[in-house]
Amino acid sequence: RGEDAIKWLDEMGYYRMTVDEHPLGVGVRRKANHYFSGRGGGREIDLRRFASEGMRLYGMLDAIDGHTLTFRPDLAANLDAADKVYLRIRAMIDDHIGKAGIAAPAAEPYVAPWRVENEPRSLDLAAEGVASVVWSTGFRADFSLVDLPVFNGAGTPCHHRGVTAVPGLYILGLGWLWTWGSGRFSGIAEDAAYVVDDFARRRSADLSRQPRQRVA
Repeated sequence: RGEDAIKWLDEMGYYRMTVDEHPLGVGVRRKANHYFSGRGGGREIDLRRFASEGMRLYGMLDAIDGHTLTFRPDLAANLDAADKVYLRIRAMIDDHIGKAGIAAPAAEPYVAPWRVENEPRSLDLAAEGVASVVWSTGFRADFSLVDLPVFNGAGTPCHHRGVTAVPGLYILGLGWLWTWGSGRFSGIAEDAAYVVDDFARRRSADLSRQPRQRVA
């Protein structure tokens, strides 16, 4: 609709939505974010388009046995789920533009450029001449250096707006620390200010409880 999707979502206030306001609550911290590319002025990344151009897509990797990789039969379901989220975001933006009376160019309806016909279940790396594998599966935070009782059973730190139950231990920069914008530049300043204010308040309280020394 003539603008970057991030701009629309920011204008709509979505990056200011808090964890408490989200239907999933703190569970949203386990959700992945949509992906974009800044190439060519900015555009969505469509795996179906890549497939139509020759990229071979597979379901989730299930097992590795020697040179043979096996995959789950969930490729079509995963692509459909991604499209559903994409179309929901587009509909939200369209609704915002309509209600606000914004003059924006019309958007062409999304037509999937490729559909799954037969899901591949295995891949023989040797037979296909695959000599290198680049694992591009994202990352997970590693808190193994923090030996303190602040984690839940899944290894995720428990906190409220970056403030943990351990005095002096704070967290910043995580996705959905407090808002959708927390993991982005648009929200980290607010998070940092909250953490610093809490630290200053606790520090001031600690100092006020310390006995005053008399100077002769």
